[in-house]
Amino acid sequence: MADLLVRRDPVPGVPAVHDGVTVSLAPPMRRWSLRARDAAALEAVVGQAVPRSIGETFGDVACLGPDEFLWRGVAANPSAHAGSALSVVDVSERSVMIMVEGPRARAVLNAGCPLDLERFAVGRTTRTVYEGVEIILHRAGETQWTADVWRSFADWFWLHLNTSAAEPTA
Repeated sequence: MADLLVRRDPVPGVPAVHDGVTVSLAPPMRRWSLRARDAAALEAVVGQAVPRSIGETFGDVACLGPDEFLWRGVAANPSAHAGSALSVVDVSERSVMIMVEGPRARAVLNAGCPLDLERFAVGRTTRTVYEGVEIILHRAGETQWTADVWRSFADWFWLHLNTSAAEPTA
């Protein structure tokens, strides 16, 4: 019975290295779904400035919608918010983050994502789909990307990324 309580990641902990791209599982982190119409009230909860434009990211906080934010990080821990008109929900176990890095990272992601990732700015975060599966995509650097994917789809997402990465380049 104790085995049921052991956390098992849905994808391998060892990076998959391909020609020009590496696919790996990010270290565990906390995730909070934040909903607030008043950015100042939200800033008091997270202890830092929050982005005001959809797709914008400040530090560990990404704006996903007009009143929807995602706070990701190892040290993420909201302060008390009783009486505030906002919602703070711990969604840490809902998804895992997969990192896609290297000169071919954008092409591998574009194999299943309909966005024009060539025009996707560094620092931008958005909710999108990858072959019909919802992901939260973030461009951390010129050749560094992260994607949060729900645990139930993570093994499929991992397999598809690695299948795309294994394809020979022209």
